[in-house]
Amino acid sequence: MTDNVIIIPTRLEATRLPNKPLKKINNKEMILHVYEAAKSANIGEVIVASPNDKICDLITSAKGICVKTKFNHETGTDRIFEVFDKFLKRKPTTIINLQGDMPNIDQTAIRTLSDYMKKNLCDIATLGSDFRDNKEIENPNNVKVLTKKPLTSNLFDEATDFLRNYKNLKKSYIYHHIGIYAFTKEALLRYVSLERTKKELDRNLEQLRALENNMKVHVGYIPSSPLSVDTEEDLKKIQELMKI
Repeated sequence: MTDNVIIIPTRLEATRLPNKPLKKINNKEMILHVYEAAKSANIGEVIVASPNDKICDLITSAKGICVKTKFNHETGTDRIFEVFDKFLKRKPTTIINLQGDMPNIDQTAIRTLSDYMKKNLCDIATLGSDFRDNKEIENPNNVKVLTKKPLTSNLFDEATDFLRNYKNLKKSYIYHHIGIYAFTKEALLRYVSLERTKKELDRNLEQLRALENNMKVHVGYIPSSPLSVDTEEDLKKIQELMKI
């Protein structure tokens, strides 16, 4: 077992795009694209966490590791904690939570996050990229992260807020949040012990629980933004983008 582990929480019951992980892109299921990107980063063990037999069977048939979890988790982080707690016996020191709906995630982005965690400068690290235009900023499906200072390549800064709705944030440094998080072991144990907060529930953004409890969250810049697939329109975009 390695000190670093990537856990990919995923399930079939997404309300906006049911059966999302099994949607085909280039004749390959979306979750397999994410799993293979995580494996190619070569930073440690990769585990898919899912309550669904169809997903576990698919990953197993690809010679991967899938841990079947409970259905009734409130958040993706709760699902990865179940794997960390019961399957991994709390042994890894860095746990990366990689969302299962980013089929074009770049392996270098995963490595960037993993390398930063070795510096022991924060509780949780995540990533952000530039918005291409105002339309992207105004889209509530695109999560925004605010930082204290401007981000550039290979630079991390402290996150000050996460939000969905854009409200004239001219004085803020605002970036497109990428759905990947790295936790120290201690941070994950603390995070799951905390009650869900009002902001977290109001905005449906679980990372706010960390900020509201004074956990140190750092954001690193990457030059390109992987597409998070939430709708049928997103699926069509990524299918076109990833055509061979």
